[in-house]
Amino acid sequence: MINAVGTPQKLLLLGGTSEIGLAICEEYLKRGPMAVVLASLPSDPLREAAAEQLRAAGASAVEVIDFDALDTQSHPAVIERAWQGGDVDVAIVAFGILGDNEQQWQDQQAAVLACDLNFTGAVSVGVLLGQRMKAQGFGQIIAMSSAAGERVRRSNFVYGATKAGLDGFYLNLGEALEDFGPKVLVIRPGQVRTRMSAGVKEAPLTVDKEDVARMAVAAADKGKSLIWAPAAFQGVMMVLRHVPRPVFKRLPI
Repeated sequence: MINAVGTPQKLLLLGGTSEIGLAICEEYLKRGPMAVVLASLPSDPLREAAAEQLRAAGASAVEVIDFDALDTQSHPAVIERAWQGGDVDVAIVAFGILGDNEQQWQDQQAAVLACDLNFTGAVSVGVLLGQRMKAQGFGQIIAMSSAAGERVRRSNFVYGATKAGLDGFYLNLGEALEDFGPKVLVIRPGQVRTRMSAGVKEAPLTVDKEDVARMAVAAADKGKSLIWAPAAFQGVMMVLRHVPRPVFKRLPI
């Protein structure tokens, strides 16, 4: 259980090699030692390095478990394994793919893969996390959404559509759980300097993963349900949300 000074005793990162997810874990570890469960593909070559990164950051124990976001039938067993040895205080949902939008909208298999991974897999674990935390009466879920889901645009509409779905699910999961103790925080970052954005032209308001992590933990402490990273992105999207579609589709974004 999260102690009186806001330090969790156990973290779960679904998407165990996510750079933003690991940065959030490291931000929590600044408060003191805690156990961390990293759930990732068994074939992910970065998973052992991720575990070492968190041990170096002060984790009292790091367990790496197998997790395939596409294999929804296996998810109950994954969550059961994560809860072995004690309740999970903070669960971070941070997996997904960006992909090539021009391929995705013209390639049925590529589009389905993005939807299954970014949305269906996220809903699958979200339901399980919600029920576990409802039963224990406390907990914090942090779900990585995207500014791309706020108003889906032509340049990445397959990815944006999946994030719009994830965003809506987790915001309302938080409302469904609010009478039972657990909290849900949705994070809508713009562009973040990670492997996913490597090779993409840097946009205005691009931030580092450490910036997102600091904002996430601070927002969770305050019980917030939604934040933008950086905060200035909210103002930008408030304007874009009301731009008429004939004008919006001509914007260079």
